[in-house]
Amino acid sequence: MQTHPQQIAQSILTGFERHFSFFQEISSAARQRFENADWEAVRKASAKRISFYDLRVQEAVRKVRSSFDIAALDEGLWQEVKQIYSGMLKTHSRPELAETFYNSVFCRLFDRSYYDNDKIFIESQVERDKLSERYRVYMSFHLADGGLSGAIWDILSAFYFSLPYEDIKRDSERVAESLLAQTGFERLPAELRFDVLESPFYRNKAAYLIGRMVDGEKVRPFILPLINNEQGGLYVDTLLIRGRHVEAVFSFARAYFMAKTPVPTATVAFLQSIMPYKTLAELYMSIGLHKQAKNEFYRDLLNHLDESDDRFVTAPGTPGLVMQVFTLPSFPYVFKVIRDRFPPQKEVTRKLVKARYLQVKKHDRIGRMSDTLEFADVALPIDRLDPSLLEDLQATIASQLEYDGDRLVIRHLYIERRMTPLNLYLRGANESQAREILDDWGLALKQLMGVNIFPGDLLFKNFGVNCQHKVVFYDYDEICYLSECNFRKIPPPRSSLDLYRDEPWYSVDPNDIFPEEFITFVTTDPRIRGILTEIHPELFDYAYWRIAQEHLAAGIQADVFPYPQSLRFKRPEQVILPGSVVGQVDAERLPDSMGVSRSCAT
Repeated sequence: MQTHPQQIAQSILTGFERHFSFFQEISSAARQRFENADWEAVRKASAKRISFYDLRVQEAVRKVRSSFDIAALDEGLWQEVKQIYSGMLKTHSRPELAETFYNSVFCRLFDRSYYDNDKIFIESQVERDKLSERYRVYMSFHLADGGLSGAIWDILSAFYFSLPYEDIKRDSERVAESLLAQTGFERLPAELRFDVLESPFYRNKAAYLIGRMVDGEKVRPFILPLINNEQGGLYVDTLLIRGRHVEAVFSFARAYFMAKTPVPTATVAFLQSIMPYKTLAELYMSIGLHKQAKNEFYRDLLNHLDESDDRFVTAPGTPGLVMQVFTLPSFPYVFKVIRDRFPPQKEVTRKLVKARYLQVKKHDRIGRMSDTLEFADVALPIDRLDPSLLEDLQATIASQLEYDGDRLVIRHLYIERRMTPLNLYLRGANESQAREILDDWGLALKQLMGVNIFPGDLLFKNFGVNCQHKVVFYDYDEICYLSECNFRKIPPPRSSLDLYRDEPWYSVDPNDIFPEEFITFVTTDPRIRGILTEIHPELFDYAYWRIAQEHLAAGIQADVFPYPQSLRFKRPEQVILPGSVVGQVDAERLPDSMGVSRSCAT
């Protein structure tokens, strides 16, 4: 069997094209799912798309192995393959993704000792600026064509949804009024234009029109979330132009968008024009291209190591029983490795921990669960590891370590955004700050229960406070579906002797959970206990959790929007017909009604 570099290169590129066609197909179908209000299909598609990449890489690897003689690495051959492959990408509209796919195939075929820029794309050869200029992925609208309301009307009309707007005139005027109010202008400059991406971004129950306002050199975000009222119409829910609100929409703790992105580099360049503080990795991740995000992230890490001199150290906070966690102080991420051994109270395995992290990646994270990047064979310079950390790693994760000259290779790890552990935040918080963040902790639990998630371990050390002072859950080794839990009330003692027993006087099955115990183990601080029982007393009542389960069993899921309830435009109260949805409600607080709308799947 002969090995022809041209054929090998073409085989890998064909595998990539097959992958991207599947990716675009499921992403493009998001429009139909949104218009049909098929929220169950939305959840299934989001979870399914996560696994597309690995399946296509496996197919390409099998194809190369079965068609060509590659039992051993021929360095000259693969250098030629890479050169030919690079030539094929000169006129390609997705070259950076094709480079990453090539890397994935090569790395599945050969040992990491061969990973160098002669054989894989450690450094990208893509001229991103030229590619972005060549492909225009947005439409432009000008004030001079019909005033502000007219321009907004034109923007809304440019997307040919099968559903009409409830009242496009009302929505256009509301957006115009909101824009003037938020900018403080009586009127906008006549030369102002709006650029809007050609494809809406879909996530959960909303479609987002992603745009920017351009006035000379000044660029500002312009985002319109559209909602399907599930009664045959659409409406604009709000206007987002402030940085913190845009940041929340693109948060690392939310599910990936579904969108048509025929030229991802151009789409990402547009997003970076309105979010210059976001890295390429974060932006690729936001549109579901998580493997490209990993590639970009790893390049950022290598560049940062070259430009910095601080050392990796153990992450601040209470050490985990399942994960060994470390960080580089000058780099805003933490590195998490599954420990070799777990204490008896942790009834988990390595396989189960990995399954739970994958479960979170496929789930709707609603801004309350941190996303992770999963890596294999990460090589770090030994001289950049603090000696005490290196000693800890050798003691806790020795099975995951391999020494390669002056580098330490970690076989498997997760990387997450670094946040302030909630227990440390509370330690330095004043009364007002503590009350505010504890309220948000309670809201986080309620929002998670609204999408069928129970964190398992509610200790404050397992939650972080992000840069927007929102509580985010990040420790997944005990996470489970809320529907799997059996919430119980502790039965009364049979006699006074029961109160002094070391063991409970009642039976406890594996899935039994007693919410009234939460307050006793999350904190020993009476001040914090007092605040929690005052602002979220229902969290310690088993009946509240059972009501949440009943809603889920009835097909009801929470509507949690990535912006404050106060920003949403007011709408006339809808008449709820039998079998239709519950009206849009304040899902930030999730009161007794659980703040939900009914899925059309029920």
